[in-house]
Amino acid sequence: MLNQVLVPLDGSKLAEEALQHALNILAPGGKIILLSAVDVPEVPMYGYYPPTTVPDYEAAKEELLPQAKTYLENIAKHLGKDDVQVVLEAQIGEPAHVITEVAVKFHVDAIVMSTHGRSGLGRWLFGSVTQKVLSAKPCPVYVIPSGGSDKPESA
Repeated sequence: MLNQVLVPLDGSKLAEEALQHALNILAPGGKIILLSAVDVPEVPMYGYYPPTTVPDYEAAKEELLPQAKTYLENIAKHLGKDDVQVVLEAQIGEPAHVITEVAVKFHVDAIVMSTHGRSGLGRWLFGSVTQKVLSAKPCPVYVIPSGGSDKPESA
């Protein structure tokens, strides 16, 4: 059993699948850190659609960060474990970097995160937050594959 586990959440049901896996490996009285990394681009975004920009970075940041905190508070309310300490972290930044920083800051025993399972072109276009976290090697990372598996994979 682990004493401190970090679970990055992006607002998707897929990411939330990691919660039960994290609770399963957390020791009684352990600490679970729920993290939402809000990525607010400062530059124009290009892609298949017409270029878009974030007109006011500070305004977007001030709007999105409270939304992320509210989301984490709602998740924490529904964890259903009284013997678990819950810490909520919402930060602005590139998700893989924020996840790695928070893991180091809290000296977590492991990160438990879901992966979207992108491969090929999708992975090349969007990158893989999971792969970047695995490459950073801040601590053991349990990867819950998309589609929900009963057994977390360790890397």
